[in-house]
Amino acid sequence: MTIGYEDFARVDIRLGRITRAEPFPEARKPALKLWVDFGPEIGEKRCSAQITAHYTPAALIGRQVLGVVNFPPRQIGKVMSEVLVLGVPDADGEVVLIGPDQTVPLGGRLF
Repeated sequence: MTIGYEDFARVDIRLGRITRAEPFPEARKPALKLWVDFGPEIGEKRCSAQITAHYTPAALIGRQVLGVVNFPPRQIGKVMSEVLVLGVPDADGEVVLIGPDQTVPLGGRLF
């Protein structure tokens, strides 16, 4: 399926920094609760992410990640997920987060 640039442009993917991460033992699948700061325009958003194979909460603090910020909020257990943090699967299907290879300003939009 192909899409036009207009379709892609409607997906608002921004750069954020993880400010807080905690275990999410109530989740059906192993997950972490994340708080991600997307800068002054968007602010901090929360989410649940199934990233426990490669990441501990302490190792995530300060990490820059990309996230979709214009999905509607979704209730995941006791967490209202406000952003979709992006990643790709490794050879075993476990999520590896996507982020820049250099520090960039918070809130920067992927285009």
